[in-house]
Amino acid sequence: MTPRARSASCNRVERLLVPLALVVLLASVARADEPAKKPGPAPGSFTLESFKLESGVTLPKAVVVYGTYGTLNAAKDNAVLLPSHYMARSDGYDWLIGEGRALDPRKHFLIMTELFGNGRSSSPSNTPEPFHGPRFPVTTIRDNVEAVRRLLEDGLGIHHLNAVVGFSMGAEQAFQWAVSQPRFIDRIVATAGTARCWPHGIVRLESQIRAIALDPAFKGGDYTEQPVRGIETASAIWLPWLYSQEWWRRELWKKTDPASASMSLAQYAEAQTKEFFAGSDANDLILQMRTWQQHDVGTTPGFGGSTEKALRSIVVPVLYMPSATDLYFPVGDARLESGWIRTVTLAPIPTLWGHPAGAGVDPADLAFIEKKLRAFLSTH
Repeated sequence: MTPRARSASCNRVERLLVPLALVVLLASVARADEPAKKPGPAPGSFTLESFKLESGVTLPKAVVVYGTYGTLNAAKDNAVLLPSHYMARSDGYDWLIGEGRALDPRKHFLIMTELFGNGRSSSPSNTPEPFHGPRFPVTTIRDNVEAVRRLLEDGLGIHHLNAVVGFSMGAEQAFQWAVSQPRFIDRIVATAGTARCWPHGIVRLESQIRAIALDPAFKGGDYTEQPVRGIETASAIWLPWLYSQEWWRRELWKKTDPASASMSLAQYAEAQTKEFFAGSDANDLILQMRTWQQHDVGTTPGFGGSTEKALRSIVVPVLYMPSATDLYFPVGDARLESGWIRTVTLAPIPTLWGHPAGAGVDPADLAFIEKKLRAFLSTH
């Protein structure tokens, strides 16, 4: 890997996995030849008054935070939506965006939305009573899709999308768009994410939720200080699932950033356990886990709980790029789902990098995604 490629890979790892404090720390030891970070997306927010959730609960005010790159053209047919992944912000897709790239701000109007519960869009941590903290209702992927649809139509005047491109929980949203809003979109792209959280994922997420909740400092969600031990324990559970078994055997953590290059396994695991969710709010973390955990396109009204029926209803082309070694969203689940989609290009990413491969953390993975995405957008 060249120094420049390694620097780009480090940036993607930072945006995907670590909080702002660690990003600043790593930036302070960046290589002198690293290119300057490009300006972030133009920020925006949209408020929905009396937003009724699938649960029946109505939020007096629901806020969707988003960012944009590029300009909406006169025909309003160049808009591409990139919905966020777990606890991500609107710059979470910067690894996929740039001049001359498949997603080029000179050609596309790119809208990056932030899921409820990330601490910026409406979340347990920033919503006043009676919905503050643990009283904030669970929001589903469909709730998020509906909120973003209203942002697009009522806030931005966009009534059709060229594509929805999503990684991880963003992929869950992309599939839901294809099921719930088939006339609104031309195509979807899903990387390292499925149309449903299958049973193994539900169990994994529940173990992490319990790790946080069992910290005495959690106090049922009404804590006065963050339950740091619980959050760090959840991080310790999260970490072994993140990359493939072979990734760990080959000690590839030494390629994630300069600070990790000389770390032993124990040192890396300890650092990640402390840093992975550092600065995050415990109730926010749990809310987005619940959102992830409960997702199934089959529970969309009209499909009787059948994931197969919902996926067979999709009429737009789908580019489906699971990671071949993902332990969060296993490739076997993607293969099963792809058999139920009428127009699908299934292209597993050949990688050892597990779940983060879907965000192009390794340069080879990014090149694979870029090539497939470019071809898909030009032919469908």
